[in-house]
Amino acid sequence: MWHQQTLTLRARPRGFHLVTDKIVSQLTSLSAVRTGLLHLLLQHTSASLTRNENCDPIVRTDMENHFLRQVPESAPYLHDDEGADDMPAHIKSSLLGSSLLLPVGHGTLLLGTWQGIWLGEHRNRVCGRRIVATLQGE
Repeated sequence: MWHQQTLTLRARPRGFHLVTDKIVSQLTSLSAVRTGLLHLLLQHTSASLTRNENCDPIVRTDMENHFLRQVPESAPYLHDDEGADDMPAHIKSSLLGSSLLLPVGHGTLLLGTWQGIWLGEHRNRVCGRRIVATLQGE
């Protein structure tokens, strides 16, 4: 079985956001899969998807602060037509990635106890985000 759909996430402020439930709730065929894989592709170059801590929100704050220090807006980027936050957003997106491959079993994502899906929103002016979800399994 193959199933593909485009998911939408509402606009969120800059930072890291736990979006596991928002993604799962939109996956119309997830419950039908006994064994499979879910591939998620974020269709944007200034945001990221990653899998990390799902319990303590301070971890997301620490992650944002780390990236603000490591990829500063004040660096002399050549690509600056869309604002000072644009090139740093592209770098963060490349470092973290824009896709995830997750195992599915008995209609649920097989994440670890303390794992969740994060959206890394790296721009100050944000919009909603689209994710192509491709589900394969039996």
